[in-house]
Amino acid sequence: MIQRSQQGNSTIWFDDEIISDPTLPLFDASYWQEQGKVVGSASGRGTTWFVQLDDMQAALRHYRRGGLFGKLVEDHYWFTSTEQTRSVQEFNLLRALIQSGVNVPRPIAARAVKSGLTYQADLLSERIPNAKDLVSILQENPLPEVMYHKIGQEIAKMHNANVNHTDLNIHNILIDGQEKVWIIDFDKCCQQPDGDWKQNNLNRLKRSFLKELNKRQIHWKESEFDVLEKAYSSSR
Repeated sequence: MIQRSQQGNSTIWFDDEIISDPTLPLFDASYWQEQGKVVGSASGRGTTWFVQLDDMQAALRHYRRGGLFGKLVEDHYWFTSTEQTRSVQEFNLLRALIQSGVNVPRPIAARAVKSGLTYQADLLSERIPNAKDLVSILQENPLPEVMYHKIGQEIAKMHNANVNHTDLNIHNILIDGQEKVWIIDFDKCCQQPDGDWKQNNLNRLKRSFLKELNKRQIHWKESEFDVLEKAYSSSR
């Protein structure tokens, strides 16, 4: 069950099936390092820390701004309400996607720390076991056609739940050891009525394939995207 805990100027939402004590410094990477439970990290917009919980590994991410404005205001956001903070919105969106049968990481805990008119945010979510993103996979080998079919179906499931993934790219699509497709990174994404955004998601994804084809010479050809789109259309 999802619980909410108020600790000073921090509001924490957590899954009590996984987190028994929300007063622990769950969002502090140094805490996990002291416990000897940091099992890896990934660099992007800041560092995502992978930590070992009792029954799963989790990804700890601190929300940071990108672009030019991010150089000026690195990790503070304008506060309107706790329910509108980026961490709790992504937390709740992941829960809604899971309820709709979409393969996404399980949200574990989210935090918003209010400071005057702004806030900072963090998210702790499941790390998908034995999974690689499409970039890593396609740098080594081409994917069989059946996997593009699965990717198209998974995107259709997400769109059938009316979720607009505003940054759908091949870094955010994973395949695990059982050849199960996962979609990750739902920051700034939302549920909304049908519209052109669904095709825009697909267009953005195709541009991502093309970008990595030129940048990293991944094993991919445009005809494979046709397979993905056909599977997507048949699942809508």
